Amino acid sequence: MKITIIGAGAIGGLAGAYMTKAGHDVLLVDRWKEHVDALNAKGLTIDGVRGELNVPVKAAMPDQLAGDLGTVLIATKSQHAVDALRQIIPLLTSESLVVSYQNGFNEPDLVKVLDDAGLPGAKIIMGSIPNYGGALVDPGYIEFVHEGPIQLGEMDGSISPRVNELAEALSALTNVQVSSNIWGQIWAKEVYSAQVVFSALADARIHETLGIERYARVSGAVVREALEIAEANGITVEAFDFFDPANYKPQTPADTRKLLDNINHAIWLLKKDQTGKAHDFKKKGSGIWWDIVYRNRPSEVRSSNGKLIAYGAKVGADTRLNDRLCSMIYEIEEGKRQLGFHNFDELEAYINDIGKALP
Repeated sequence: MKITIIGAGAIGGLAGAYMTKAGHDVLLVDRWKEHVDALNAKGLTIDGVRGELNVPVKAAMPDQLAGDLGTVLIATKSQHAVDALRQIIPLLTSESLVVSYQNGFNEPDLVKVLDDAGLPGAKIIMGSIPNYGGALVDPGYIEFVHEGPIQLGEMDGSISPRVNELAEALSALTNVQVSSNIWGQIWAKEVYSAQVVFSALADARIHETLGIERYARVSGAVVREALEIAEANGITVEAFDFFDPANYKPQTPADTRKLLDNINHAIWLLKKDQTGKAHDFKKKGSGIWWDIVYRNRPSEVRSSNGKLIAYGAKVGADTRLNDRLCSMIYEIEEGKRQLGFHNFDELEAYINDIGKALP
């Protein structure tokens, strides 16, 4: 299968390396020249949960693309997805397949860009959620941080030959779950990610943030509100490996205890593959934490969780907690707020003030 991956960071790079290793014709595309040069010269070096691996790969800069791209995976950060698509529109046809292969609610925007260009966006765009994790540490070097499946699906819910073919190719990396409700899966990831955003308010490991009961209660309240936003939009939010929306509607203290146990289990799932490994993991927090602390760049919160808030505003849902959380992250990125546990305290006080604490 011929595949072009736009964005050769952790998510795209890992998929590209393992599909290349399985014999697929993969081209990794990235705008970071040093990374592209390193990939072509020395291949992609991977370490982490599966040990060390080096895979010879093909890589190119975006302006070097030409001809038939095959299946395209857009694996950029969420905020760059639309621009990445616009760059390749001259190389697409009505028969092309483009997969939104990152976090965020990008699929409707990608469809619109193609429609505006005279192409059938709804036919071309496919949705996905990659639930494995990694970090692009240096040019040509990716750390595989945690295992996880991929959800993949046509936006109309059909199980098409092309979705099955791509699922087979991606299974070279990890388990692929073909979904008949990929939009519900995407919403689930964004609802769940509210607690991931919460954990990035401090420069600390996840067991020091979500692993603390007091802070887990705060994050649970934020996710509960995010779930209410989804439901107000008529979305059937799907469960996935480390998220069951039913747990985020506690009515009693016993329900809250079940939720807190679920959060602890999610932490265990994310970290279990690192247990017993001699590797010293460089990425010790979420992708949002990684961008803020390690890469010193804006995270994708504005284009993912920020859109969640906008969806809520359109239907008159209560978005106060998620709005406050995102505002705090923006202030951190802009240098107006310091990372630290005081941010958790502030959000906890706000939750209590507005009567949204868990029972």
